[in-house]
Amino acid sequence: MKNFSPATIVINSAEFYAYHGVKQQEKQLGGIYQVDLELTYDAKEAAIEDNVNLAINYEEAIFVVSEIITGESCDLIETLAYEILNSLFDKFDALDSATIRVRKKNVPMRRIVESVEVEQTLTRGQISSE
Repeated sequence: MKNFSPATIVINSAEFYAYHGVKQQEKQLGGIYQVDLELTYDAKEAAIEDNVNLAINYEEAIFVVSEIITGESCDLIETLAYEILNSLFDKFDALDSATIRVRKKNVPMRRIVESVEVEQTLTRGQISSE
């Protein structure tokens, strides 16, 4: 059998409108958020069989992101990233590691910035069985 290295699915700039932030106006008016995901897993069987049921389905991954980001309001984008990562590991048993970047566009502060972003990485070995 041929050699096969882990595969990483990369999703760039998935965009959502959501209601998060420390300031009350952010929770009332909402804002634009972007999410990048890097999902790494052993895709050998999925690739050989050419079977989406054996793969990490990136459409389902975006649905997980959407459920969290458009759900209950959070103060911090760090909380969003944490919740999304943990939900992805709950959903996909084959997931070995994941990196997420959550970008908040048009941040209401006294400086002009394009966005503020948090990046977090989680590996299956870091997950505790609480």
